Amino acid sequence: MPSTIIVSYDGTPNDDDALVLGKMLAAAGATLKLAYVRHSREFDPRREQLAQHDAERRLEQGAQLLGDTTVARHVVVSASTGAGLASLAEIEDASVIVFGSDYRITPGRVEPGTTAQYLLEGGPVAIAVAPAGLRLAGEKGIRTIAVAGPEADTEARQTADALAERLAADVVTAGNGSADLTVVGSQVGAPAGRIALGGATRNQLDSATSAVLVLPRGVAVTF
Repeated sequence: MPSTIIVSYDGTPNDDDALVLGKMLAAAGATLKLAYVRHSREFDPRREQLAQHDAERRLEQGAQLLGDTTVARHVVVSASTGAGLASLAEIEDASVIVFGSDYRITPGRVEPGTTAQYLLEGGPVAIAVAPAGLRLAGEKGIRTIAVAGPEADTEARQTADALAERLAADVVTAGNGSADLTVVGSQVGAPAGRIALGGATRNQLDSATSAVLVLPRGVAVTF
């Protein structure tokens, strides 16, 4: 079965970047799905109808931009966006959740927003973050992939190799600035199946200009 990728989408420009990254990753054979999280239901039926319609409209916009009006769309109701997406990922057996960078970041840089940061601290599913402005780069795809994080993390290398094979991409040395995607492993000693990043790895991410894919400890994404 192909992997499932969930794109967190709310219609903002930086989430348009997430759409582009999701499509680039899905080119490896994964199934793409869109998700929007509402934080509560309205007591008034009319207001509830309007809120649900707004959520569905946003996801429809995402599907149109994606060029696939048949893509599966999910409106999740959860007080926590991160918890809601993690729950959806479990239900859908998704291996990756994709985010855009924080809206305040300089184009070409990667900066996880609040929800992505929440899931990068002990989350149970791989997190991908698109660089700001990726939507403006055109349909270039992923041609080069680097591996970062602990050298002992074989799952990060396995993920990079599997993705490179499916996309006809090259695996390159991390830190040379040429990668389209950097696969990041969690630190040694982290709980199995959970994301935990060491200080050195976080420093690498702070200077990242490529999209990043951060893996839970001991988990490879095969696509």
